[in-house]
Amino acid sequence: MPRTQGGESVLSRAVRIIEAFSPGDTALSVSEIAKRSGLHIATASRLVEELCSFGWLQRDEDRKVRIGVRMWEVVARASPTMSLREAAMPVMEDLHAIVGQHIQLGVMEGDEVLFVERLTAPGAVINYTRVAGRLPLHASSSGLLLLAYASPAQQERIIARPLKVYTDKTISTPSQLRSALAEVRRQGYAFLAGHIHPAATGIAVPVRDPAGNTVAALAIILPNDETARSRIAVLQAASAAVSRAMAYPAPPIP
Repeated sequence: MPRTQGGESVLSRAVRIIEAFSPGDTALSVSEIAKRSGLHIATASRLVEELCSFGWLQRDEDRKVRIGVRMWEVVARASPTMSLREAAMPVMEDLHAIVGQHIQLGVMEGDEVLFVERLTAPGAVINYTRVAGRLPLHASSSGLLLLAYASPAQQERIIARPLKVYTDKTISTPSQLRSALAEVRRQGYAFLAGHIHPAATGIAVPVRDPAGNTVAALAIILPNDETARSRIAVLQAASAAVSRAMAYPAPPIP
């Protein structure tokens, strides 16, 4: 791999440019990319042009830079969550029609929950998550659910860290987190009312692979009121349907 005078490979610098785009960014200027990636603006500009030539990035008419269609195509085709999403989407659509609120699918990615699919509706309660967005494991229903079925080592690692607080209901101490994880394992779902936003309740249940391992969290985000718990049963039925679908062999490619 060719290296610059500073010893960093060109690929490493290209990765820094791609990672300058956060989940909330649709377009950035070259100067913004340079600042976020820590590269000199001339270096950033040269690498942006080269990435554009391959279709990994693209420029708007106003010269702002976006993630390119080619990158989206390759990532979508090679995504390790593709089979999970294909199994989940029909069920999520049915669940969405019943609930009329946010439906989302999250997986463990490092020490965060990464949301790989999300359905919403006009007038749905506030929700901070988005596709390709992340949240801390302790704060969201999906993250807490996944952490409850994670390895003891990972649980202890999260428990030992400072816990980000969003509201006065957010889990904020090691003892609270230990208790919450035990409750999730006991009841089989995570129910967090007002932990991310006072107006919203998150409920998450496990999606399991054919071996019985928890591979994802299926969640609904509802208004924080007395009716939220009535949705647990339909959510559990939906996650069971996704788990069953994941056990079916994929159809042959024509």
